[in-house]
Amino acid sequence: MIFALQILIAIVAVLLGILVYFYLLQSRARNKLQWMPQAPRIPLLGAVLEFGSLTETLQKFDQLIDNPQRLCYIELGLTWNILCSNYDLAEFILSSNNAAILDKSPDYTRFIEWLGTGLLTAPGKKWRGRRKIITPAFHFSILEQFVDVFEHNGKIMIEKLEKTVGKDSIDIYDYVTACALDIICETALGVSIHAQEGENSDYVFAVKELCRIPVDRSFTALKRYDSVFRFTPDYKVYKKHLKIAHSFTNNVIMKRKRELESTKGNGNLEKDSLGRKRKMAFLDLILNSTVDGKPLSNEDIREEVDTFTFEGHDTTASAITSAIFTLASYPQVQQKIREEQRQIYGNDKDRPTTYQDLQEMKYLEAVIKEVLRLYPSVPLIGRTVTADINFQGHTIPKDTVLMMYLWGHGRDPKYFEDPLDFKPERFLDNTTKPPYSYLPFSAGPRNCIGQKFAMLEMKSLLSKVFKNYEICPTDPPHQWKLSFEAVIKSRNGALIRTKKHEWN
Repeated sequence: MIFALQILIAIVAVLLGILVYFYLLQSRARNKLQWMPQAPRIPLLGAVLEFGSLTETLQKFDQLIDNPQRLCYIELGLTWNILCSNYDLAEFILSSNNAAILDKSPDYTRFIEWLGTGLLTAPGKKWRGRRKIITPAFHFSILEQFVDVFEHNGKIMIEKLEKTVGKDSIDIYDYVTACALDIICETALGVSIHAQEGENSDYVFAVKELCRIPVDRSFTALKRYDSVFRFTPDYKVYKKHLKIAHSFTNNVIMKRKRELESTKGNGNLEKDSLGRKRKMAFLDLILNSTVDGKPLSNEDIREEVDTFTFEGHDTTASAITSAIFTLASYPQVQQKIREEQRQIYGNDKDRPTTYQDLQEMKYLEAVIKEVLRLYPSVPLIGRTVTADINFQGHTIPKDTVLMMYLWGHGRDPKYFEDPLDFKPERFLDNTTKPPYSYLPFSAGPRNCIGQKFAMLEMKSLLSKVFKNYEICPTDPPHQWKLSFEAVIKSRNGALIRTKKHEWN
């Protein structure tokens, strides 16, 4: 009994020692960052209780950066963070190749079980090597062949929307996300999962949950800590869906490896299940890649493919949903989009879209850019400072998490007149905007490698939607409740109405 009590006292002493150690480090950081506004806090938990639900997080962040510096020091648990919508600091961080500010923030580690240390989550040194391997996958000659994939899956979505005409409301996100997942699986994995037809529903739902749970943990006081999270209901849910997602990807990789071996690497000459010439999928390019003359391991391949699937479907689906929902309130903008489409397609709106057609959609591109300015798919990106750095005469201490608040960044009145107004024309004038004033795809060395892919996909799908339908608000107009997840989503859906548009 006495021995057990001694053990308990020792454990408590160690835990208290650890808490005191981190508290002292946090106090040091707080003192060094007194030059900026600071969020309210309580001992140990910091400002975690300030945020409430994920739906309220954006509003809270907006309040915290509503100061001349557009910066705020925030303690979350025993971590110290800078919330930033400051142009100078954003440029300083994002443009730098300094190894001390290239690593992602600790919140990204919650995706590592699923994504491994792929391009999104990799530390600086590994990231450089992977970026070099993956960059050729986004050459225009590769992107051009994916236009057929956008075309085929976009037509399925348009056919699905045909059945919604006349309904009081539909949640457009459901249609868009299924289409985006079909596209990313075909381009990344080289397989058709037919999400729009309701197939592979276990994998589709698993991906959704694996996107939601890690972000929910970041803003839930107790779930932030692995030792506590494993005793919550979400832990079992996460493990279940992790197994489903990894099993699916592993099976595809192994199957594709066997196919490539049987055709001696000429996989791009095969036919797919629809009889079309198979495109060189992202997976094929990774399978043929080497590091120091050695092929990547199955785990290396899986983490890059999973990363591409994660980053390439949820972000695009979020942007397309935001565009359609927003434009329901702007019929005049829809009309301008159709006028541009008529100039491109003439009387034959149903002919297959080409890569050149997408390049000519300048007004639609401006609309997309304006949507992303107001509703960036990824509202926040994080970096960890791995050594003390100097910024404008101030020290940003080691282990500070830099939370680059892209949502607030695009709404800075210093760089965007009437920042809350929806004005696509602001991206059509010849005015040169400061390079770090617009960051929906981040910027600098660790910017979004797939931004050209995403823009082509968004143009392709939105072009089809507005050629075929008028998008109208519900009656009364639906007010969405945007939530801070891995990407921006509406907790109560993005409800709109569809009307058939007569082209001629």
